[in-house]
Amino acid sequence: MSIAKRHSLTPEYTISRVIKGCWQLDDSHGQGPVDQEEALESMRLYAEAGITTFDCADIYTGVEELIGKFLRRYRGAMEDGSLPRVQIHTKCVPDLDSLPTLRRQDLEDIVDRSLQRLGVERLDLVQFHWWDYATPGYVEALANLQAIQKAGKIREIGVTNFDVAHLEEILQAGITIVSNQVQYSAVDQRPERGMASLCQRWGISLLCYGTLAGGLLSDRYLGVPEPEPPYENRSLVKYKLIVDDFGGWDLFQQLLTALQRIGQKHSASIAAVASRYILQKNSAGAVILGARHARHLPETVRLHALQLDEQDLEAINRIVRQAQGPGGDIYSVERMCQKHADIMKYNLNRD
Repeated sequence: MSIAKRHSLTPEYTISRVIKGCWQLDDSHGQGPVDQEEALESMRLYAEAGITTFDCADIYTGVEELIGKFLRRYRGAMEDGSLPRVQIHTKCVPDLDSLPTLRRQDLEDIVDRSLQRLGVERLDLVQFHWWDYATPGYVEALANLQAIQKAGKIREIGVTNFDVAHLEEILQAGITIVSNQVQYSAVDQRPERGMASLCQRWGISLLCYGTLAGGLLSDRYLGVPEPEPPYENRSLVKYKLIVDDFGGWDLFQQLLTALQRIGQKHSASIAAVASRYILQKNSAGAVILGARHARHLPETVRLHALQLDEQDLEAINRIVRQAQGPGGDIYSVERMCQKHADIMKYNLNRD
């Protein structure tokens, strides 16, 4: 991949290669109430810096509404060119309990709700998630989303957390998918077990979340004792389990040390090196970096100038090759392993 600031999901639709993740703007994330004015100002600063693509979800409480407020406030500036236009990626996540009886109208209701919250006439990218493969209907659901797309309510359709077999089934059924949002980081290499090659064959981009493992891949955690629960927020709960699967705190510290050495060579932070490591993967269209505020924005912008050489990559890969996990395909441990599944919330629309 080029280190250019933008990436084409289709010939007509480009996104920033760094996407502003907005999960942390959900009050239930665990960091206390969101300061809405600070959040709106950070969105403006990110857009001005060229990070124009924001990632959210229908199940992130209050986040679509907050982004809608941003769009209303700065619509004039985006129309006259004084602020770059932004792309909003949301998700369609039907409740687990609703999957057996899911109809087109149910999906259209989710889409209409996102349109209303965001205050737009068309959703830029809708990323579809299906909780349980044992429940049939995901191909039919995506066909229904495609019909809603043809009606003009959706620009592009992607998926999130789909594994190789089920994404291939969807593609063989004739559904056009432009992206798969997957967890991909130095401590989670599952996309390299078939997903990257499948997506390259079909012209699908990987949009990579968890690249900083909820902030664990940062200078803050180098040389410190292993954190113990209760953790500060839901991200740390989730990604500490990934670090445990990776090989535990000792191996993780070896990885942080390697990232720090590379960072010193390039005058960059551990987080910047970890992000650049994934951005240089051939299959990575963009990385999603969660941000509640703009404090790390200058460091994030410098990602575009950072380039890791072969020696840097081998130093990281030398540690990565020692990893014990996480095993399986995309999202498999989250679906099948109880300790990972227990932290999921499966019926957020109902709740």
